[in-house]
Amino acid sequence: MAISPERSRTGITRLTGGRLVKGKELVEEDLWVSSVTGKILRSQEVFYEHQVTPDKTVDLKGKVLCPGFIDVQFNGAFGFDFSMLPEDVSLYQKGLKRLNRQLVKTGVTSYLPTLPSQKPEIYHRSLPYLGPSGARRDPLEGSESLGAHCEGPFISPSKNGIHSREVLRDAPNGFADLEACYGEQNMSTEGPVRMITAAPEIDGVRTCIPEAVRRGIRFAIGHTESNYEQATDAIHQGATMITHLFNAMRPLHHRDPGIFGVLGKAEGNERPYFGVISDGIHLHPTTVKIAWNAHPDGFILVTDAMYTAGQPDGVYDWTNGDRWVKKGSLLTREGSDTIAGSSATLIECVSNFWTWSHASIPEVVRAVTAAPAEMLGLRGVKGTLDADADADLLVLDARESEDGTRSLKVEQVYKFGTLVYDDSDEGGGL
Repeated sequence: MAISPERSRTGITRLTGGRLVKGKELVEEDLWVSSVTGKILRSQEVFYEHQVTPDKTVDLKGKVLCPGFIDVQFNGAFGFDFSMLPEDVSLYQKGLKRLNRQLVKTGVTSYLPTLPSQKPEIYHRSLPYLGPSGARRDPLEGSESLGAHCEGPFISPSKNGIHSREVLRDAPNGFADLEACYGEQNMSTEGPVRMITAAPEIDGVRTCIPEAVRRGIRFAIGHTESNYEQATDAIHQGATMITHLFNAMRPLHHRDPGIFGVLGKAEGNERPYFGVISDGIHLHPTTVKIAWNAHPDGFILVTDAMYTAGQPDGVYDWTNGDRWVKKGSLLTREGSDTIAGSSATLIECVSNFWTWSHASIPEVVRAVTAAPAEMLGLRGVKGTLDADADADLLVLDARESEDGTRSLKVEQVYKFGTLVYDDSDEGGGL
């Protein structure tokens, strides 16, 4: 049974009896949201000054209420891959809609659709469909794109991971080469591309960073042989993110800390945000804890999920003639031990991190809400329960077992103030 949101007189819902994630604390207070504006309300002002009462009051019975999760590295799931565009684009659009409605049930209310290294024609054809959802703001569409993340193809051939070497690009000779690769119209200030991952040691890459930043495109370091000095210079040029820290990059060395060394800088504005895949496969739990302790405010959990997430085990075709083998959460390139992205959900990664780190719930939640929102320049809009922010909310059941395992379960999801998923509903939501 799908949820049919009720369009009532005011569209206001009062959420009470929960523990709200606000900053570094769990706060017991009410939260009012509007399904009309899609925003979190200033409840005192609405009640006392405008004398408006909510249409509905929901008792959360002690559950955790937090902002919706944001995944900034997400290649696909449930059988849909952003890189695999059929001749009939209507099938691509339908698949994208199905994905968004499935994804929101996992707690991811916003994300960056991610395209690994591809031929220019793939970027040119697919990116126009992956831009920010913008003014549509329809909660029944499910998860919302915040713009595309182009991971490659200007990356190191020795740190390519599962990216096909045949499609990697030579050193860019100015920003025009990036426009030629991704599509000039896709790289405008209002275009769909919102993040690029590239290797800063490649000639010409670092000089492209300022122009990307000027256009509102976040620049990330990844798939790279970069040393400490090259990484530092990239940050000086405007790079603000590291893509899946430790994976597909030169490891830490005691005389050259490499990319990891930039997390030790004293200057706050020179310490970038960084993605971490805590699926239990990409990184050892202790490695995850080291990264978090190095710079907690910059720590962002990502899935790097492939279209095999939510699919049964087996062998799957991909672009450029590659094939993947899925065994549980493990995904590898056929005939090798090379890890090919992830098949984990973000809520699973969050639960793992909570178990491994023994961080507080607000600290854990920050890594998938406030931190990615800040990195994307969306502070106060996404990733927060503050008034006037988008009313993207999760109701979580937090549990701790005797063996030390901790878990978070998504029980309800609100998108723009409308309940779009309820775990107790027989049909599972949208």
